Amino acid sequence: MSWFVLGSFAAWWVVVLLAVSLRSRAYAMFRGVQLAVHTLIAIAIVPAFGALFPLFLYLHGLVYFQAIALVRPKLRPLWYRALFSIPAAFFGAGTLLALPWAVAARLGWSLPLVWLPYVVALLGVIQSLTVREEQVDVVVADGNVQGLRRHVSGAERVARPLRIVQLTDPHLGPFMSVERLRSIALSAVRRRPDLVLLTGDFLTMESQADPLELGAALEPLRALPGRVFACLGNHDHEAPETVRRALEHAGVKLLVDAAAVVQTEAGAVQLVGANFVFRGRAEHLQRLCAAEPRVAGALRLLLLHDPSAFRHVPEGEADLVLSGHTHGGQVGLVSLGLPWTLMRLFVNAPDHGLWARGYDRLYVHRGTGHYGFPLRIGVPAENSLLCVHAPTCAPSSTAPR
Repeated sequence: MSWFVLGSFAAWWVVVLLAVSLRSRAYAMFRGVQLAVHTLIAIAIVPAFGALFPLFLYLHGLVYFQAIALVRPKLRPLWYRALFSIPAAFFGAGTLLALPWAVAARLGWSLPLVWLPYVVALLGVIQSLTVREEQVDVVVADGNVQGLRRHVSGAERVARPLRIVQLTDPHLGPFMSVERLRSIALSAVRRRPDLVLLTGDFLTMESQADPLELGAALEPLRALPGRVFACLGNHDHEAPETVRRALEHAGVKLLVDAAAVVQTEAGAVQLVGANFVFRGRAEHLQRLCAAEPRVAGALRLLLLHDPSAFRHVPEGEADLVLSGHTHGGQVGLVSLGLPWTLMRLFVNAPDHGLWARGYDRLYVHRGTGHYGFPLRIGVPAENSLLCVHAPTCAPSSTAPR
């Protein structure tokens, strides 16, 4: 197996050298670290695959091939994604999940079922390519909650709730083609919502160059004029002009530290869209709320891409905050009806679902797509109709100011 080790490290060097010379130092560093971890795990576990070694070698090679292809990123056709992008993502995720087996091998132990991480990754491929429609009921102003915690919505309902379809983190790329995102946008229109709210991170590195691709994917939303609004996420700052032009083409109003008031069948709604900032979040949100004060009698919704910033929203300044960013935690037990996600082991921030702090409520959408870690595992994508119940005419009247 010495040639496998030498070949793997040679492939690693090829990727890093091409990345730094043809793309950027940042991309080279990112791929260098990611592929170093992948390479070390693969070298440790490959002896256990015996007769399956040719298949292991083929998939292993695809990981490096895909990394090289992304030196010149662009959206790929279906045949390419089926033969290269998705198998590489599957094998990369499975190898990362095999870390305990790799550590055991280095310690001289022999763990059984070395193929199990790849079975889990295969299930993740299926989950990453599918989404189901749901309906979620959220009651605002249903009591004062101490601290920031996961919340179960109150039982009080109104006859005509505000109907929202939220799309977030579609991440147009290998797992989210133009056609797939377009079908999701069409399903949003068919559900006849009062509002469609997009909370950022529209692209991957493959889709940053051409605004026509995202614009075509979101084009069905033009059927809801004056009812579709968006804020920016962190990845949108990598290609802001592409995002702006695509949203404009789709008839989406982009709110960048700005507000709008919309009259709906459920009543007046004030929308405040927060820009994504990396530093000074508390000061940024205080300035935004001061610059865009509440409108009397209107339900106040804040579009805030990253839910970890919810703790910095001044109390009483948002009846409901809508966020994304986390992809629902992406790896967890949500598919089994349990709230646990791997993210919560490392980050003390809301990962998915409804959260509360005081009288304010936060809904963290699990994401329309995903990015970063190759697959969703145990945390399905979300395509929900959010029914917002505001039993009080002016929720702000019960909240401390």
